Amino acid sequence: MKARYIYGALIAATMMFSSCSDFFDQDSDHVIFTDDYHLNQSSDTIYSLVGIMQKMQALGDRTILLGEVRGDLVDVTTAANADLRQLSEFNISDDNRYNSPKDYYAVINNCNLYISRADTAIRNSANKSLFLREYAAAKAYRAWTYLQLVINYGRVPYYTEPITTKEQSEIKYEEKDIVDMCNTLIADITPLAEVEIPQLGTIGVTDSRLLYFPIYILLGDLNLWAGNYKDAATAYYKYITTANGGSSYFPTKATQSNWVNSEWSMYSSSYHGCFSNESFNDQRELITMIAGDSIPSDGNYSQLRNIFNSNSDNDYKPSLVPSDGLKNLSRSQLYCFVQNNGKDTLYAPTNLSDGRAGDLRLPMSWSSGSVVNGITGERLTYQQISKYPSSVRNIHIYRRTYVYLRLAEALNRAGYPHFAYEILSEGVNNSVIERDVLPYYTTAADSAFIKSFNFPHSSNSGYLVEDVTNPNQMYNTIGIHSRGSGKSQCNKYYLMPENAELTGQALLDWQIEKVEDMIVDEGALEFAFEGQRYYDLMRVALRRNDTNYLANRIYARHGADNAADTRATIKRDLTDKTNWFMTFNGQLGLR
Repeated sequence: MKARYIYGALIAATMMFSSCSDFFDQDSDHVIFTDDYHLNQSSDTIYSLVGIMQKMQALGDRTILLGEVRGDLVDVTTAANADLRQLSEFNISDDNRYNSPKDYYAVINNCNLYISRADTAIRNSANKSLFLREYAAAKAYRAWTYLQLVINYGRVPYYTEPITTKEQSEIKYEEKDIVDMCNTLIADITPLAEVEIPQLGTIGVTDSRLLYFPIYILLGDLNLWAGNYKDAATAYYKYITTANGGSSYFPTKATQSNWVNSEWSMYSSSYHGCFSNESFNDQRELITMIAGDSIPSDGNYSQLRNIFNSNSDNDYKPSLVPSDGLKNLSRSQLYCFVQNNGKDTLYAPTNLSDGRAGDLRLPMSWSSGSVVNGITGERLTYQQISKYPSSVRNIHIYRRTYVYLRLAEALNRAGYPHFAYEILSEGVNNSVIERDVLPYYTTAADSAFIKSFNFPHSSNSGYLVEDVTNPNQMYNTIGIHSRGSGKSQCNKYYLMPENAELTGQALLDWQIEKVEDMIVDEGALEFAFEGQRYYDLMRVALRRNDTNYLANRIYARHGADNAADTRATIKRDLTDKTNWFMTFNGQLGLR
């Protein structure tokens, strides 16, 4: 009975501020716990963590939609609901379904409750802490949730004690902005970075190991937002080298969409597996997801498949379609084909039909056309986004390529644009670092930092079979750009930016911005429809203190020539960064 009580309590405990009451749920049950109540049974673990996971479900769809609809890669259709249209227009009302701070604070308060009540001093028969892994997981959930809150609202209340009484709910808590929040969370979770994730087996049909947020990735993200770039790079690297255990290997692999001949008539793709395979194994692409319910009548059934795809549930009318900006970016890439053992380098034509000109990731992720209803004779248009297949009900948050692209972003801003470029172009291993990175950074400090990145078992010469049981096996890795644009290290149009008119620090600063632009474009090509775009633009714009960096790209959703018309449909001036963030009832957010 105790375990069942804990589960119910964790679900029911929610924040109730009097001073900020409008962004918390005033109608939910309020549970008060005695001061001496603790989590101290092994059975408590399952009920308590599943309770937090259940609260996380409410954040799933909005995590993707808030990051995608406000960006420049999708357009809303006439079938889109008013809430999606508000997101697209930056005209978000307090009753918009995606503007619900109480859902974030429900997760946070449940985490606070678990963290405060878990007795990590209790040891099992192997003399290991009974609750440490779960304690670390709860702190990771809390850190991720606070990060989502602050990058969406700009400044938010921060508290770490569970609110279980009316008196506690009436306290006015300290507010933190993005940088302050990130640095606070970094200090909170850093001591737990090497704690293993819990092993709860399968929950329903889902491997529970995919439902956690790795602390090293969180530390990378938090440091990236806070501007601690070397620390961010180190954190991402540590995840890569420990993802499958100590001294493990987690290379980018050779997953890609590619032309198989120079007639441009046949292509193949291993790219689709990134989005439908939810297995947990050493070669996994998926790292973290939020579980969705399995049937529409459940409370947290993900609507992403219906928002992005045509089906009978939405009368074959999707709500979101690729923007002209995304199509133009994809089309502008030059696919590099190498044949005859590298002797011949060819480039795909720019006039190929069906969106196949340029980078192949968009046509591999998006298809459209029309069908005729066999009964009525009506012609129906359709769209399919392969990133949201009907067979997948869960919301994907982190995947392998995300970590590598963020590593490139961090290394570039840490002052190593050549290192970042190699992650995009060729993929990194020790040979590449020795040949193409170290010669550009000759100080003792730079050399020592670069040499701290060790990829001894990665190769980029061919397609190698992976065998994790063989410690001497070379693992194939390719540059991220090669996932859709061919052999990028041979592409004379995809080179490290150079400027003969600049030297020294001026050249380095110029290269950092140019490589950062390449990274942002790569993020669009690789993660279109996955909810990353708006935050990528925001992070770079804040870093550069350039509001036009974000504004101009969003205004160009319908193409550069139509930017003025697009700007007229957006209800807020995006050159004012205050308008980048949501508010709630005048009490939450930048105001």
